[in-house]
Amino acid sequence: MMKTLTQTNFNFPGQRSVYHGKVRDVYDINNDIMVMVATDRISAFDVVLPKGIPFKGQVLNQIAAKFLDASADVVPNWKLATPDPMVTVGLKCEGFRVEMIIRGYLTGSAWRAYDAGERTLCGVALPEGMKENQKFPTPIITPTTKADEGHDENISKEEIIAQGLVSKEDYELMEQYTYKLFDIGTKIAAEKGLILVDTKYEFGKRDGKVYLIDEVHTPDSSRYFYAEGYEEKFAKGEPQRQLSKEFVRKWLIEHNFMNQPGQVMPEITDEYAQSVSDRYIELYEHITGEKFQKEESCEDIAARIEKNVTEWLSKR
Repeated sequence: MMKTLTQTNFNFPGQRSVYHGKVRDVYDINNDIMVMVATDRISAFDVVLPKGIPFKGQVLNQIAAKFLDASADVVPNWKLATPDPMVTVGLKCEGFRVEMIIRGYLTGSAWRAYDAGERTLCGVALPEGMKENQKFPTPIITPTTKADEGHDENISKEEIIAQGLVSKEDYELMEQYTYKLFDIGTKIAAEKGLILVDTKYEFGKRDGKVYLIDEVHTPDSSRYFYAEGYEEKFAKGEPQRQLSKEFVRKWLIEHNFMNQPGQVMPEITDEYAQSVSDRYIELYEHITGEKFQKEESCEDIAARIEKNVTEWLSKR
């Protein structure tokens, strides 16, 4: 089994603090720079699985970096550099407590709510007579609150502004940026024979300026359909071929795990972890249109990251 990075405990020069998320570990350098390490951890149903996935961190980090670069002239973002295949460093921003979810198609949780009879989602009115996986007339934004623990909650634009989570001016700018980013992602996906179905963006503020932060258009934050066969499958009411980590959720469901009380996490064998790794590499190659270059240096992954990040910081 290939080596994986599932825990980090770095002590970089100027380090003030570290935040360990489900998948990413974020190091604060002098309250000015963020070092974001994309680990090989994988989460589903709000729980981290007990085994790492080889090259998953590299896949996510490099996809996000490509999309951050591709949209930087339209929407300002936090990225400064990628000193290691699993690391992005960038400007520290004060993150908004809201995630901007944008949907081009009626699927996932939005479809489940619609199918149950709801016709308003996060304050957005939905047309009557829609079917699962149908394209919206225009993309809709369905924001959620950003929870430290537990599930994020749906919320409307009006509630966000009324509660003071984001100012009206900042929220409307985030809306503009969200539509622009989704348009860029949609066009890039179309060039690769894919449909960007829905995704989420996070924003923060620094020196009075709003920036796109965190990851963007990765299979962990986005859902893709294959364009080929979409219309035929939609017409027949068949499930779409997806590029996302939905296959991991389905595997867990098949093994009777949805993180409900009394349920036991199934064993993640080396063989299954390797198969998930292969799927993530497939995702990378479809989304970017490039061959994935595995970082297979013989040195310890953590030691390599520490060396690369420390060298980058010393030159800044």
